Amino acid sequence: MITTARTTTALTVAGVLACTALTGCGGGGSAPGALAPPPKASAPPSSAPASDSASAPATAPASDSASASASASPKKPPTMAPGPAGRTPVFERRATGGGAAGRSAEKVVALTFDADMTADQGPRAASGERFDNPDLIALLRRSKVPATVFMTGRWAEEYPAQAKAIGADPLFEVANHSYSHHAFSSPCYGLPVVEKAAMTADVRRAFTAFRKAGVRNVVPYFRFPGGCYDDAALRALAPANVTAVQWDVVSGDAFATDADAVARQVLDGVRPGSLVVMHCTRSAAPATEAAVRRIVPELRARGYRFVKVSELMGNGGGR
Repeated sequence: MITTARTTTALTVAGVLACTALTGCGGGGSAPGALAPPPKASAPPSSAPASDSASAPATAPASDSASASASASPKKPPTMAPGPAGRTPVFERRATGGGAAGRSAEKVVALTFDADMTADQGPRAASGERFDNPDLIALLRRSKVPATVFMTGRWAEEYPAQAKAIGADPLFEVANHSYSHHAFSSPCYGLPVVEKAAMTADVRRAFTAFRKAGVRNVVPYFRFPGGCYDDAALRALAPANVTAVQWDVVSGDAFATDADAVARQVLDGVRPGSLVVMHCTRSAAPATEAAVRRIVPELRARGYRFVKVSELMGNGGGR
């Protein structure tokens, strides 16, 4: 139960300066170790899908090469039940205690990638700055790694062909990272702030952008820009009928240039049921692809299977 305002985590000074300039942090730090894990959520999972008409359920399974059928995404993505007084529920990772026998120790991990672009970054994209990372997506495909991409509506507008291709690939599912990538609580790394009355509209506008781009495999999950939220945001966002998704492992890839350091932070932090936050933007996370090249084979060697958030949430609950 979340009853008090969430205190946003601190970045290093360099990360704060970089994030203020790029306004596209999406929950990562400027370097490994910069962000702390998000708060826990206590609402139980529900098998019913979200009812927001703008969100579309995943339509095809995805598979880790280690287990094709086991990592299939359900046709009706699981969500969590609303919190007290209808607050938006928050999912962080699979629960590690209780549940089905053996489930708590199952070696599964969800890699998530924030496709960040703020509403005012169009001129920068027009001048050649790249907020996409097609090489990273190609690597995930070659490696047969299921993943959840948290996409802003502005990103889908800027890269509609890529957004459509990601959504059409059963290896992936697309979740909502807001339309504007503005903050839903303040302070939040220098991001502009969405007014409480406009929060639901911002989320729905992103779903609309996905539809216009032809994105399929959309799931009713939402990640707060910067990972920043408070109790007022959870209340204001309730009409959107989404489950907020945070993380327990911070990759530190935002603005990082040392791929080995990013990989080490992920490998040191992953536990059975973990949810990792990374980025899918070349300008703001240039080392991510190289880090993933090390992370994937190492975690597989340790016996881990990669899953999308929908499977992580649906099998074994969460917190």
